[in-house]
Amino acid sequence: MKKQPKKLISFNIRAATALTFIIFITAVIASAFRKKEYDPTSAVRFDKINRDSVESAKAFLKVYSVLMSPRCMNCHPAGDVPLQGDDSHLHTMAPKRGIDGKGVYAMKCSNCHQPANTPGLHTPPGNPNWHLPPADMKMVFEGKSAHELAKQLVDPKLNGHKDKKKLIEHAHDGLVLAGWNPGDGRTLPPMSHKEFNKAWLTWLEKGAYAPPKAH
Repeated sequence: MKKQPKKLISFNIRAATALTFIIFITAVIASAFRKKEYDPTSAVRFDKINRDSVESAKAFLKVYSVLMSPRCMNCHPAGDVPLQGDDSHLHTMAPKRGIDGKGVYAMKCSNCHQPANTPGLHTPPGNPNWHLPPADMKMVFEGKSAHELAKQLVDPKLNGHKDKKKLIEHAHDGLVLAGWNPGDGRTLPPMSHKEFNKAWLTWLEKGAYAPPKAH
């Protein structure tokens, strides 16, 4: 058997090494891209397997109907004064948001909003953590289209730094649940919390797609 020249053997070894290195780098880059896949409509990571843009967007329209009801929107105003009543008028006492969302100076939310609903018709609803979103993360619902609000809710820079897991958990937050226990004389959201949670999960699990922009 004829021996190969040393130079050819050396070249083959270098070529094989270079090819192995290229394959390794390609695999690393491909893996990095797989780990950083983002849904085109949001900044939250989701698995590709269960995506369904039609079903997801349709579910969000149900979610949107709840978020735009007075029970949700009144605490997510465009300005720094909370809204009030089923007609979402400016709060008659004109309290201000404050840095932490709990009021300013002596006019704190907790002065009137106690840990539980105050008995009686149209009396202040209560919750141990009653407040508006803080000044640095206002989470405005008022005036937002379904498309705009869906995009906002999945943007960690605008939603309180919530990822998919935290968004799912947020549907059971105490203040969210308070919307279905608003006290006497107030209209409930347009669907039960169970129905809302189902739509919320469907929207997120199917890809968190935003409904199309209105034209």
